[in-house]
Amino acid sequence: MKRPDSFEIRDPIHGAVPVQAVERVVVDHPFTQRLRGIRQLGFSHLPFPGATHSRYSHSIGAFHLAGSAFDSAFRDDPFSSPQRRQSLRACVRLAALCHDLGHAPFSHAAEFAMPALGALGIDAYQPQRVANRVGRRATHEDYTVAILTRSDLAASIAQNFGFLPRHVAALVSPDVAVSDDFFFDQGLDYRVILSQIISSDLDVDRMDYLARDSAYTGARYGEIDTDWLVSHLAWHVDSGDRVCLALERQAIYAFDDFLIARFHMFLMVYFHQKSIAYEKLLEHYMAAEDCTYALPADLDRYLHFDDAHLLCHLRAASSEWARRIVERRPYKMVVESHGRVDQVDLSDQRQRLVGGGLDVMEASTRSVLTRGLKAGQPPIYVIDHPRGLPTRVIPMDQATTIFDRYQDEHCIHRLYVPREDLELASTLLGGVPGS
Repeated sequence: MKRPDSFEIRDPIHGAVPVQAVERVVVDHPFTQRLRGIRQLGFSHLPFPGATHSRYSHSIGAFHLAGSAFDSAFRDDPFSSPQRRQSLRACVRLAALCHDLGHAPFSHAAEFAMPALGALGIDAYQPQRVANRVGRRATHEDYTVAILTRSDLAASIAQNFGFLPRHVAALVSPDVAVSDDFFFDQGLDYRVILSQIISSDLDVDRMDYLARDSAYTGARYGEIDTDWLVSHLAWHVDSGDRVCLALERQAIYAFDDFLIARFHMFLMVYFHQKSIAYEKLLEHYMAAEDCTYALPADLDRYLHFDDAHLLCHLRAASSEWARRIVERRPYKMVVESHGRVDQVDLSDQRQRLVGGGLDVMEASTRSVLTRGLKAGQPPIYVIDHPRGLPTRVIPMDQATTIFDRYQDEHCIHRLYVPREDLELASTLLGGVPGS
């Protein structure tokens, strides 16, 4: 029987997501399907019971948005042929689909168990860009690049598409070397804009996870106007042959709202005191001498490491840290301070708790709306077509005042103690501890 040219995945956020038959090779691949077993938000399902959605559903959403973003940005079809357009579009869709392949169990929470980057044997990186971290712990992005270029998924991509797995990996990581001219067309380099669609201050990763995490947690901070943002994407040549992502001026306020939504979701959802308490317990277990859990560098073995695998390990472990996670006996927050970095010092409270014989866990974070530009990182532009005036193209950070209005750093500092010690902690602090 002839396979259909396309099929649909029903997604609760984006509706029907069309998938081409050739793309199904990647959608159905075991490494992609592995993401069904990894929760998008780690331990966040404990404070937010609805947050049981997976990295797989998020990847499908990003995959869909990447195609829509490409179509919108290049609505004027600047490419030399339909074939070139289709190849670049397929590449960016696969990069969005695969961008999270390397995530460890419970997403970021178990990255402490990753081996050194050098153990992954990645030969796709530019050596000079990763020389200073070969001996350091790998990241989920490193695992993603390894899976894309060293697993049997690489062969599947090479056999079914008009590009190489390294081209897909190059849109996930700027450290990946590409020696050919795949991203060039008619003298223009499209690697930057396609990479920005995957990872930037206006990428499909954030567009999907904000909407999805907001829906599944019930927290409305992440509600954004995705359709308006995507429909106003454009492109701009800013330096010789480099093509960068741009946004039409009409959507600048939706962009402001997008940044604020991410800022608030981080403070109120992603750094929720309960889920962070469990992450800290897992971090302590991973660092303990009696911990026997480690993420393998061997990709065939890594395929089987998901949330269920880690939970089975924790249930069998005798470590006090593991027992607390499994038995739902987390440390409880007793002090929390918000403000600038100079306003959240809890050293006096910590000294009182430790002096009273209590074991104290600390958690802190700093959040600020930065302009997002690291050294050498290409900017995103705003294209303004004012009525009766010449068209202007300006960098995003000059087109909005949102960065100036939210320039103050917001810090959160917390202290946790074992829940059985809450009463003593209250006495030592002279107040009522949190719950």
